[in-house]
Amino acid sequence: MPSTRRPTYRGGSGTGSRPPSAGTGTDVISASKTAADTAEDTAVGRSRNPQNLQNPQAAPDNGPGKVLSFPEPKGKRRRRILLSTIGIVAVLMAGIVAAAVYSPVLALRTVTVEGTKMLRPDQVQAALAPLQGKPLPQISEEEVTALLKPLVQVKDVTAKALPPSTLQVHVTERTPVALVKQGKTFQLVDVDGVQLSTTADAASVSLPVIDGGSGTLPKDLFQAITAVLGALPADVLARLSNASAASADAVELKLVDGQTIVWGNAGEKELKARVLSALLKVPADPKNPVKVYDVSVPRHPVTR
Repeated sequence: MPSTRRPTYRGGSGTGSRPPSAGTGTDVISASKTAADTAEDTAVGRSRNPQNLQNPQAAPDNGPGKVLSFPEPKGKRRRRILLSTIGIVAVLMAGIVAAAVYSPVLALRTVTVEGTKMLRPDQVQAALAPLQGKPLPQISEEEVTALLKPLVQVKDVTAKALPPSTLQVHVTERTPVALVKQGKTFQLVDVDGVQLSTTADAASVSLPVIDGGSGTLPKDLFQAITAVLGALPADVLARLSNASAASADAVELKLVDGQTIVWGNAGEKELKARVLSALLKVPADPKNPVKVYDVSVPRHPVTR
């Protein structure tokens, strides 16, 4: 809407108004706005900008331009939340593991022993005494095995932690297969020739005596004999009186009843042991007693 302002003419030296002259006087042309004109302009501006009608106090934003912010993508937000969750869980788990590994609540106080025959349980417990007071999660089976190594009777060992303070140890002992005479005593040895214990009375142990003749038995012959004895079942082993070998291919066994077993070499020892066990179960014939069981060729055994 056009303004209703009217120019006024004021003289340079007098008062009042007069029409402009063509001369070069000091008259100045000026424009002024009355309060009514200001109100009219404001109304016109509001009619052109309807937002001002809703918010009369709003002032025009003549400042610098604003930067628009967009919401974070859902996929990125999920990944951020997932990574944060994983980090928190990892920290919690590390704390729990550390508490379990080093907690004095899980310190070893009791050792239970299973599977011993030649050894006494207190011997095993004494060997494991250095572990007392150590947290169970820090005790490894390798450490238990190393501590029991000086006990030659131990062939294998397994350990199991029973929280809060018990260690269960299961011992697999070496199996004695023969007696070796050493002076006035006899040594119990296993299939590897490991000396397990000694006894002064050979008759008190149901094991054959390895006959070395007048001297010390050579190592190869000793190993051949113990390999054969280690393959025999316990009931057959208990019926033997002694074992000897003229060579590694000529192992012979003697039964307590006086019969001889020709074994041959250490080959196919499992098959020979089964054949011999079957032959010994055959009922004896008083008229034709068996003096020799020859299983050197196990697929064609001979008795005579």
